[in-house]
Amino acid sequence: MVKEEKDMGVTVSADMKWERQCIEAVKKANKMLGLIKRNFQDKSKDTVMPLYKSLVRPHLEYCCQVWSQYLSKDINLIEGVQRRALN
Repeated sequence: MVKEEKDMGVTVSADMKWERQCIEAVKKANKMLGLIKRNFQDKSKDTVMPLYKSLVRPHLEYCCQVWSQYLSKDINLIEGVQRRALN
């Protein structure tokens, strides 16, 4: 029996829970956020926000209509990325 399947970049488990997809999306978003913070000296809101919107947020929003986060632990993971972007 297959425990999880990845199709078109979306990971779904056999029990139809989206925890793994949320974790993977947050990992990718954190990597991109780290890239921004390491490579740009100007950390003003005017610089970081367009970079966040174009490089980080797409990872968090990809197919979110399918894997819509409704558990508070998944929401907290995603909001953690957003909080780190503002710091």
